[in-house]
Amino acid sequence: MFSYPLGDGAVLAPLEPWHADQVAAAVDHARDHLAPWIPFAHTVTDVDSARDLLQRMADGHAADTRHMYGIWLDGRLVGGVLFPVFDVPNGMCEVGVWLVPEVQGRGLIARATRRVVDWAIRERGMVRVAWLTDPRNERSKAAAKRLGMSFEGVRRSSHVLAGERQDIEVWSLLADEWTRDAFRDA
Repeated sequence: MFSYPLGDGAVLAPLEPWHADQVAAAVDHARDHLAPWIPFAHTVTDVDSARDLLQRMADGHAADTRHMYGIWLDGRLVGGVLFPVFDVPNGMCEVGVWLVPEVQGRGLIARATRRVVDWAIRERGMVRVAWLTDPRNERSKAAAKRLGMSFEGVRRSSHVLAGERQDIEVWSLLADEWTRDAFRDA
């Protein structure tokens, strides 16, 4: 598997349709933890629905409009980092993350996200990286802050999750903010 080492037995690698069984197992294992925040925790219910998600992401990867990576710890899929929006012509993207609860607090999200954000800015020329999160998701907001992102505001009643209207906080980072901070060299 093509991968990037994250340290401590963890690697970051592309998630592809042939990983559907691993994605289905990880989501099923962490569904209660992910469901308040992650839309695909409601739609990935078996291997076929996981494959559908991964195929849509692979199609987006081929079109250079979406990208999805998995985080494996000691060979087990435990989370991921994705660009659900990757708008090359406008130099803007959105990054999102997920992680099973028992591996939180190990810095996996920080290391993986730094790596893909660095790639998006330095190699792909992104000017703006956005991070959207539920205002109640303190762990997600803390991750955005650790990346050096700035809070922009709240989009009230911006989407539906599990049949309920939800607000979303918008955080962002600009390329010049990323590149001037040496500690972010991923």
